[in-house]
Amino acid sequence: MITSFTELGLAPELIAALDAAGFTVPTPIQAKAIPPQLEKRDIMGIAQTGSGKTAAFGLPILAGILELKGRPNPLTTRALILAPTRELAVQIDEVLHKLSGKKLSTVLVLGGMSRAGQVQKIARGVDVVIATPGRLKDLIDDGKLRLNETRWLVLDEADRMLDMGFIGAVKAIAAGIGPRRQTAMFSATMAPEIAALAAGLLRDPVRIEADPPAQTAGKVEQQVILSGTKEKRGVLNGLLKDPDLKRVIIFSRTKHGADRVAKNLEIDGHEAAAIHGNKSQNARQAALKGFSSGQVRILVATDIAARGIDVPDITHVINYELPDDAENYVHRIGRTARNGASGIAITLVSGEERSKLRDVERLIRRTLPVTGELKGAGGQPISAEDAVSRAPVPRHERRIDRPKHFSGAAKARPADARKPGGADARAPDPRKPATGDARPAAAKPGKPRWDKKQKEAGRVRRADTDKAVRFGG
Repeated sequence: MITSFTELGLAPELIAALDAAGFTVPTPIQAKAIPPQLEKRDIMGIAQTGSGKTAAFGLPILAGILELKGRPNPLTTRALILAPTRELAVQIDEVLHKLSGKKLSTVLVLGGMSRAGQVQKIARGVDVVIATPGRLKDLIDDGKLRLNETRWLVLDEADRMLDMGFIGAVKAIAAGIGPRRQTAMFSATMAPEIAALAAGLLRDPVRIEADPPAQTAGKVEQQVILSGTKEKRGVLNGLLKDPDLKRVIIFSRTKHGADRVAKNLEIDGHEAAAIHGNKSQNARQAALKGFSSGQVRILVATDIAARGIDVPDITHVINYELPDDAENYVHRIGRTARNGASGIAITLVSGEERSKLRDVERLIRRTLPVTGELKGAGGQPISAEDAVSRAPVPRHERRIDRPKHFSGAAKARPADARKPGGADARAPDPRKPATGDARPAAAKPGKPRWDKKQKEAGRVRRADTDKAVRFGG
């Protein structure tokens, strides 16, 4: 068992930087992944967030760059690290500077930031480019970055990039790097699509698995609180009155929901910041900085922040709403209990979220402890089944049953009422010349008379009542 970074064969400069940064004992993924990379092997790493992946691929790259002489050539980079989100890319950049003692030239290539500044840095040549695939491909296509001298390629959170539709861009980028490259690929799961991607990008890789897939961090205490949808705000407010919740991330399912939760928290007297995809990069970085420094106690986020936020000492993660994808639950609660610390994850579950809770429990292979009871809008206890039946049907699931045709009157009428001169007969229109029967001869009782213009407008008029009915109204 490896108990120190010195045993991994790293250069003295890196050991000194690790000591200064407070890294003393390698994590399991680091102990397994670093040696084969120092031997110039490709690796396929399966590890959860918070397991120390950045150092696992960053230290071998830094060790290789230390062996090179001179500066990188203009418009080139020695190493390329791809990440699915801007937050994760920023975190990787910060960790690499800590590990190198800040003796490293890097550039972040991200959307939402100044393109001119990124182009200017790359023009001089850099050691490491940390990028999201979309913006990077734009720079490559415009000739602002050449990958012909790139020696190291890293794909971090490959499964997330697959989910976000980046795989086409990733393959195109990788194709522009020479075959002599050394590649490291990391994923939280090993789905068939990830295995296929690895087969196309890696050469005789060493497979490393630090934690079983879909296993939550061992030191996270998980709790479930049942609550009606309208009662969640009050439950959350009550939880946050506890001083033990010192640094909290609250996850919402949607961007609009995150803004709403953050606004309600401020109304209820809690200082909070929101972070999601509609926020500008500067706003997102400001929110993260305030949260990391302790100026803001609560960060409200969507799943864009479930991976890539490595803020120390997060005491609690609260799922205000369960995610649509059960795997995102694992990534969410992985924001706490990092680097050997412990933490608490609390999930508020309404009646209509029961199926999502079952999906989570099947994924993590355990039943979560449940407290509380579901309540209706008036505060009265209700069963989970009642909560589901009372839940509004999502718009995309609503179905309008349209009749195939309209015939006859809305209510049954006596036979004589349908005859000319009967109880249902209409008086002649004084504005029109008398023609005997008030109804046109072509319009038979009980059948609709179609007007061409009304048909195009989606209407049908019954001759016997002259009432218009709109489809789907």
